[in-house]
Amino acid sequence: MTVNKKGWLAAGAVAVVASLALAGCSAGSSDTSGDDTAASALTVWVDAERVDALKEAAAAYEDKTGVDVKLVSKDVAMIKDDFIQQVPSGKGPDITMGAHDWVGELVTNGVVAPIELGDTAADYLDVAINAATYDGKTYLLPYAVENLALLRNADLVPEPATTFDDMIAKGTAAGVEYPFVVEQGADGNPYHLYPYQTSYGAPVFGTDASGGYDAEALELGNAGGEAFATWLGSQGKNGTGVFNTEITGDIAKEAFTSGQAAFWLTGPWNVAAATDAGINLAVDVISPESTEAAQPFAGVKGFYVSEQSTNKVAANDFLVNFLGTEEVQTALFESGNILPALTASAEAASADPIIAGFAAVGAEAVPMPAIPAMGQVWQFWGIAQAAIINGADPVTTWQKLTADVQGAIG
Repeated sequence: MTVNKKGWLAAGAVAVVASLALAGCSAGSSDTSGDDTAASALTVWVDAERVDALKEAAAAYEDKTGVDVKLVSKDVAMIKDDFIQQVPSGKGPDITMGAHDWVGELVTNGVVAPIELGDTAADYLDVAINAATYDGKTYLLPYAVENLALLRNADLVPEPATTFDDMIAKGTAAGVEYPFVVEQGADGNPYHLYPYQTSYGAPVFGTDASGGYDAEALELGNAGGEAFATWLGSQGKNGTGVFNTEITGDIAKEAFTSGQAAFWLTGPWNVAAATDAGINLAVDVISPESTEAAQPFAGVKGFYVSEQSTNKVAANDFLVNFLGTEEVQTALFESGNILPALTASAEAASADPIIAGFAAVGAEAVPMPAIPAMGQVWQFWGIAQAAIINGADPVTTWQKLTADVQGAIG
């Protein structure tokens, strides 16, 4: 893709010049211990797959402002820990790529600074902005939204299912080994089952006045949660057997890509495996099991500004006016094939029916909670669901789950 630098320069020229003038940015860098009026370079940590997609944005910014942008390729598995360790000592980058559910940990450790999106916030998908916001402040410039959807082998099942039961019926009629597969494993996998849980009106947390998750409003154990648990048990070992803790991610993938499963609940990270295997792939919405919308978790990827950066104004400007453009968001999409966070780019990408399918599900998605209390949920949640699938009493197991989580949160 050829990126139009003039588009950035026209759209952001006034903001670029004004913001840099206010900051007095003319020399210095993020690893310089001098004052914040000296800015000649920005260091940006990014994974290897995204480096090429950002090169033209970096060059355009350098051309306009004289501020060099150094793109540093990092192992994605190490970015967060390295960032947390290096920033307090004044090292590390001015900007790092990251996931939205890091934000609670990053804020708690005092290593990220809020960013100002201004009027451009309205240009992003709602779920992306909600995910980028923590305690009423925006910390992330979002570029991608990732969520589950229902993959269907269209050769086996030509039409989408209308309900969960209809899906199982259609998959059974296809005559394959598995009507439907979803990753579980011995410790369960509540991330994959969350759309069905929310359809029973049982989110993990309620929200506060600002719309953020509220650790004091644990809704896991409401009546909807117990109803979901009862249904989950009916689909487990002592019921239909649709959910099975012996189905790992690899087993689910092999079943679908070999044509032995009609439906697969998974994310965009598995699309290539299906298409490479020659599956005639369709992407469907997740039909709710109960009366409310099936809302999977959304994971949002984006860029954070270091709290210790001496170039915060330049960093904010580079993010908002350059990485927040349709050209760059589309280039980032083409580097990873994940739905863009910018609405205009998302709409353009949705010309691809597979991307459109994920976008349709994403319209109902909710950000994965980034509050620290979520850690106390994960340690009990999957184990309880796995026990229910394997025959434990649903209601008492769910009640114990709720009590354990509440006790851990305190």
